[in-house]
Amino acid sequence: MSDPDRLPHRVIHELRDDENELWFSSISVWEILLLSEKNRIILRGDRIKAVRDIFLQVPFREAPLNREVAIQSRLVALPHQDPADRFLVATALVYDLTLVTADKRIIDAEAVQVLSAL
Repeated sequence: MSDPDRLPHRVIHELRDDENELWFSSISVWEILLLSEKNRIILRGDRIKAVRDIFLQVPFREAPLNREVAIQSRLVALPHQDPADRFLVATALVYDLTLVTADKRIIDAEAVQVLSAL
């Protein structure tokens, strides 16, 4: 969202396609804030306000973190135990979503339908 020029054209096309619903996981919000705190991504101005503004600008639907997502997070076949990745993949599975990611470990695991942002 903060730097769309870094996204492949096919990802931008899919994200802008009115036929596609855009969903997010609250885990993504947590991860954005964490990465910002570690200066791995840059959010302009106040971090919290920047994240809130993103969700005001884009018509995302929230995929609730529920019992089934928690269960699936322990069942997904990922080569690592990163809890955020496990919850994101589990969320995509439970809600039958395509996960947009540039995380090669998730892409290579083939545990969920992915639209690669690499």
